[in-house]
Amino acid sequence: MHVIGVIDVMGGRAVRARGGIREHYAPVAAIGGTAIDGDPLGLARAYVEQFGLRTLYAADLDAIRGGEMQGGIISRLAAIAQLWIDAGISGAPSAQRVIDLGAARAVVGLETLSSFDALAAICDEVGAERVAFSLDLRGGEPMGLNGVVRREPVHELAARAAGAGAGAIIVIDLARVGSAAGPDFDLLSRVRAAAPGAMLLAGGGVRGAADLTRLADLGCDGALVASALHDGALSASR
Repeated sequence: MHVIGVIDVMGGRAVRARGGIREHYAPVAAIGGTAIDGDPLGLARAYVEQFGLRTLYAADLDAIRGGEMQGGIISRLAAIAQLWIDAGISGAPSAQRVIDLGAARAVVGLETLSSFDALAAICDEVGAERVAFSLDLRGGEPMGLNGVVRREPVHELAARAAGAGAGAIIVIDLARVGSAAGPDFDLLSRVRAAAPGAMLLAGGGVRGAADLTRLADLGCDGALVASALHDGALSASR
């Protein structure tokens, strides 16, 4: 079970995500006794040095909301650890750009994806092993373009992403982020069954080691974690 540290970047600063209400996110103050003061590079180094994490996930919230990609920060984060980056990728050119900036994987989010044909084109361009599909949910409902709810079962969306070539699938419920509510284990089990060949990661609400064990038991390969590390519920990498 791989623990992947999350860095949400907005306006050049690392922010603490809670419930997916992005306008309310505040800069990360500290982690493990180390002052961060909103510095994304400082947070990345803390994840690596304090927790032994080797892989980080960064969400460029400016790019996801239609703004400019924060390329300078992305390239510097990629120099600290293996980086998965969600930066509003909607086509092959933006996916290739984050790979060129040093990202190990380009994360293609459901909330910015125009079609699964576009996902297949991205996989063809940069390689399936370098693409992760983020199945973005809010309260268990899939989030499409412009925040429109997609009326498709989550497990079927996962199967379509795997069929388009995505080598990894992230299931993240923004309503659970920072909530300590725990992951939706039943939903993750359905996704695992629908996309058995893809790497599967869970995000949103992970509370600690017991959740990681349960995720591993149902077939997840890893978890995106922020609050449990910030609050001390997890003290070391697993």
